[in-house]
Amino acid sequence: MTVWALGINHTTAPLDLRGRFAFALDQLQPTLVSLRDAVADSDRSPEATLLSTCNRTEIYLSSAQPQVEQTLDWMARTGGVSPSLLRNHSYTLHGDGAARHAFRVASGLDSMVLGEPQILGQMKSAVRAAEEAGALGTTLHQLFQRSFAVAKEVRTSTEIGSHSISMAAAAVRLASQLFEDLARTKVLFIGAGEMIELAATHFAAKRPAHIAIANRTLERGEKLATTFGAEAMKLADLPKRLHEFDIVISCTASSLPIIGLGAVERALKARRHHPIFMVDLAVPRDIEPEVQALEDVYLYTVDDLASAVQTAQANRQAAVAQAEAIIDTGVQGFMNWMNQRGTVPLIQQLHSQADAWRAQELARARKLLARGEDVDQVLDALSRGITQKMLHGAMAELHSGDAAQREQTAQAVSKLFLRKER
Repeated sequence: MTVWALGINHTTAPLDLRGRFAFALDQLQPTLVSLRDAVADSDRSPEATLLSTCNRTEIYLSSAQPQVEQTLDWMARTGGVSPSLLRNHSYTLHGDGAARHAFRVASGLDSMVLGEPQILGQMKSAVRAAEEAGALGTTLHQLFQRSFAVAKEVRTSTEIGSHSISMAAAAVRLASQLFEDLARTKVLFIGAGEMIELAATHFAAKRPAHIAIANRTLERGEKLATTFGAEAMKLADLPKRLHEFDIVISCTASSLPIIGLGAVERALKARRHHPIFMVDLAVPRDIEPEVQALEDVYLYTVDDLASAVQTAQANRQAAVAQAEAIIDTGVQGFMNWMNQRGTVPLIQQLHSQADAWRAQELARARKLLARGEDVDQVLDALSRGITQKMLHGAMAELHSGDAAQREQTAQAVSKLFLRKER
């Protein structure tokens, strides 16, 4: 079996291209079924897991032979782009490279925000979805369980997480640069997922004058609003109320923009051109990119926030070096396990053959004992019969072939049968 990965992320693909390959959690199972059907080899589907976040979409697979081109073609069709375009913005990793990448992703070393913890939970959700879809086999199960173990060790043994500034914290810092006093602002959160909850936690700490949460499902929005003493509102009310808010943070799973250029223009007019600070954390976008051009709007996307979170570089490098060493050890362990997996069929055959020989000699011994033969002689014959069967193949090879072959056989036989007991 081999392991490989195909993906795009924030370093290889622009935001709008990543948006074409964003899959909500409830889409992962049917998408995995489609993927495995598309790249099945000889009626045997590969193991597969699909990780989709704001910053990346990655497919991890395991099968007898890599099906890279078939996987890339499937992914291109799914995203509605040409294979050549996807190839220019994607990366393919094999074997220990794929394992190292998975370990780095789980540990937060490959994130836009170094050391951010959300990715580990997202990976665990992706693995659960693959397991529920019947797509997670022994190999990928081992890969991800080891990834989680390595990530835990990185978190507990290094300071990688202490130097991270989350997207939410970066948004608060940028908003503070625009508004002198956040306690006098009104903040609107669109969505009710993990990122919005994180952002709301950071902004609520600044005690803004008013917080509202708009969500497609009012019940879920009300549940989150209760946590922050906020107002819950319907998403349908957004166009007529947008002008009320100074700060707008959006992160939903919508496949189309929720806030268009026209809506923001009308809001600005009602606000008499008082500025609006907007953060679009969604992939694909929740806010139309044309909004960026409006004079009184300060719009940031996940990619725009990248520079805001790159701080304390010198301190982070020491933690990164420690983390990479932990990851190297984890990769070696996984690859050793993979290599040993290749000998499992042979080991099973050896056990089966040895059991067959043992059964034959026991049957012969029982017949001799039933006829009244001497017990010591029967036991001697039993042991001789087993050892002769075990040595027959090696002895035959030592007496066949040319001199070079016999020399190689002699070395192998010595190693297998003449080892000194410790």
